[in-house]
Amino acid sequence: MGYSRRPGETPMYQAAVAPARVDVDNGDNAGAVAMAPSMIFTNTMLEGQMAPAHGYSSQKDNYAKRLRRIEGQVRGIAKMIEDDKYCIDVLTQISAANNALRSVALNLLDEHLGHCVTRAVSEGGSEAEEKLAEASAAIARLVRS
Repeated sequence: MGYSRRPGETPMYQAAVAPARVDVDNGDNAGAVAMAPSMIFTNTMLEGQMAPAHGYSSQKDNYAKRLRRIEGQVRGIAKMIEDDKYCIDVLTQISAANNALRSVALNLLDEHLGHCVTRAVSEGGSEAEEKLAEASAAIARLVRS
């Protein structure tokens, strides 16, 4: 049950450190650049750049899309029950939905470790210990599920 990236895939937390920029043509400021609307920034510096408030902020739309897809899977499972589908077919779909949720959870954990925990550890102090304890507890919950 390990998480593996596809060949050439960049960890999402790296995308959060260097967010995509979009050219803006507003007529009077040629070459202006705007950040994606889903980017939320704090004044915390991370390697000389503004960092999103949470590690997943830059991927918020992708997570919402994936969770809506999983929600659709679960509704489909409920319909299978209503339609008296074969038990093993229902169980197969439940397993697929569980795996999809686990994948989202592992990606969020990866981003949390790469962003929130890394930043806290580099700053040191009690926040580092707190973030490490939170990450450890989250990993324990994922392993138990």
